[in-house]
Amino acid sequence: MAEPILPPLKPIPMKDRISVLFLEKGNLDVLDGAFVVVDKEGVRTHIPVGGVACLMLEPGTRVSHAAVTLASRVGCLLVWVGDGGVRLYASGQPGGARADRLLYQAKLALDDTARLKVVRKMYALRFKEEAPARRSVAQLRGIEGVRVRKMYGLLAKQYGVPWKNRNYDHTKWESGDVPNRCLSSATACLYGICEAAILAAGYAPAVGFIHTGKPQSFVYDIADIFKFDTVVPVAFRIAAKKPHDPEREVRLACRDAFRKTRLLRRIIPMIEEVLSAGGLKIEKPPEESVAPAIPNKERMGDAGHRG
Repeated sequence: MAEPILPPLKPIPMKDRISVLFLEKGNLDVLDGAFVVVDKEGVRTHIPVGGVACLMLEPGTRVSHAAVTLASRVGCLLVWVGDGGVRLYASGQPGGARADRLLYQAKLALDDTARLKVVRKMYALRFKEEAPARRSVAQLRGIEGVRVRKMYGLLAKQYGVPWKNRNYDHTKWESGDVPNRCLSSATACLYGICEAAILAAGYAPAVGFIHTGKPQSFVYDIADIFKFDTVVPVAFRIAAKKPHDPEREVRLACRDAFRKTRLLRRIIPMIEEVLSAGGLKIEKPPEESVAPAIPNKERMGDAGHRG
């Protein structure tokens, strides 16, 4: 059977998209050409998938083949998460990494000198000051950990939240205290849109510089630059209110914070700034390399197949 002729795609630039939407208890499908969620009563809720950076799919969600296909065509990242977005099980990869950028990222990560320069740049951007001289990556990671713990304590004191330490068990979610549950929900939102931006720019989430050895190592690297300017204060503010459903309150507040800080406009340029600090050049892609999955006829301001 012949495939239908689809109109040319006009992807919305990442910087102009809604950051993240959470879906639960419904069937994600394509009906009459539209991306919809159908609940048990048969009620359809339209989702502007081309204008969303990341869809978080919670338990109770089913996804059709047509929905996954459409999401990949318009460059919307699908992430399968636990209840409240507190655990990441799997994620899609619309378009895949670009060979030239993936090789560039890998060279930086494998070159000890270049990697240290990238890590020092991340440190400077995160703490608004230069990293201590003559320190290794491992030493800077240790210094960073101490500073982060102090920042958690200061924010908890600022918002009047009882605080011991950052500690939670994802297998026993309800056993965690409210501040830790709020922080986990908040960082899950941030990780989702950072991974969407990394994939949009053609890089690999697994090839990190400070964090290593995990599928989202580079996601954690980039998210940490923005964490204390966005989601961590939100988490402590919500925890101080002691709401009935803190995870939901945090998700809504993070969405508003992302919009207010125009975070999606900042992530991809920040990725480029961080990697360029390594001092290596991006090699021109070979003639046989595969083009981006969603090529842009005109440059729209961001790297990658999503504009």
